[in-house]
Amino acid sequence: MSFIKYTIALVATLATLSAVAQSITIKALTGLKYDITTFSVKPGASVTLTLTNVSDMPHNLVITKPGTREQVVKAGMDLGGKGPEMNFIPKIDEVLWSIPVISPEQSASLKFTAPKKEGIYPYVCTYPGHGLVMFGEMHVTDDDDQPAAPAKTDTAAVAKEGPHPYELVPPYLYHVFIDGASPAAIAVHLPKKLSYCWDATTCNMRFAWNGDFLDMTDLWKGHFDASAKVLGQIFYRSNEELPLRIADASKPPLVKFKGYKLINRYPEFHYTINGVDVYEMIKPKDDGYGLICEFKIPKANGNVWLINDAQNNSITYEYSTGKEENGKLKLSAEQAKKFTVTMTSYNIAFKMKDQ
Repeated sequence: MSFIKYTIALVATLATLSAVAQSITIKALTGLKYDITTFSVKPGASVTLTLTNVSDMPHNLVITKPGTREQVVKAGMDLGGKGPEMNFIPKIDEVLWSIPVISPEQSASLKFTAPKKEGIYPYVCTYPGHGLVMFGEMHVTDDDDQPAAPAKTDTAAVAKEGPHPYELVPPYLYHVFIDGASPAAIAVHLPKKLSYCWDATTCNMRFAWNGDFLDMTDLWKGHFDASAKVLGQIFYRSNEELPLRIADASKPPLVKFKGYKLINRYPEFHYTINGVDVYEMIKPKDDGYGLICEFKIPKANGNVWLINDAQNNSITYEYSTGKEENGKLKLSAEQAKKFTVTMTSYNIAFKMKDQ
């Protein structure tokens, strides 16, 4: 090969290598957000990704397989006491690459080869309480016209002023510390400005409210013994004991939380009562005056009983099936396969009519 041809080939090779090597810098900002929520890389590109923390809290960055962001966030939450030593990064196949937790004013870099398969690969902070709002998308594409503007996400997170740093589209949820529930509380904000707190220890809805959702400021700032604050008006409180009974209505049940999955972004909670599987989903009433609780008990081994909470005098209940006996709803095993309980609050109705 002549010197000229060799030089031309070398230049072409170096140009090709340069074209597939990409460097990205992302900043973690105050308010639980990345400054870049969408970036594009070529399939097979050599990528150097740097995370710089300019916020007042620790953060990490985890790149996941397409469509698995929420699964990875939940797995990070489920690490429990092992979380800090693992940088809250679960060791599961859905995690592709990660930058461990870094403190404010620190930076860390990650080098990886982009997937050859085109697609959208989410990235997310899995530090507790962050992952449901702090995320972005890595687009792997050969399309040179891929837009640089941030893509819309399923929670439509937009920074704003006030006690809550994001305006989110309900339904959405947070794992929270909150007064009136155990440390395993899950707060869910629904359409119609309705919200509820579901307790994974007792496996029931502990309270519900209408109006604004939660002030999470103290929790997000890492304050010791901080808790979320309800911003609306509580219209329902339950007893700590689960109101559902299977086979024997007289004995408190043995309950065990099995997790939840999102169906059209609504959480469906899965737990067992004396070893029998129960599935529960809570949605708003169309008129905004209360809640609809959907239950599924596919394999009940006897009659199912639902005990009403006597302390909620402002709540009326309607049932899709079953028969009321002495203040309890009685359902056969067949009826319990799928039934709904509709809760209407007169307090909400009167308040909304006065407005």
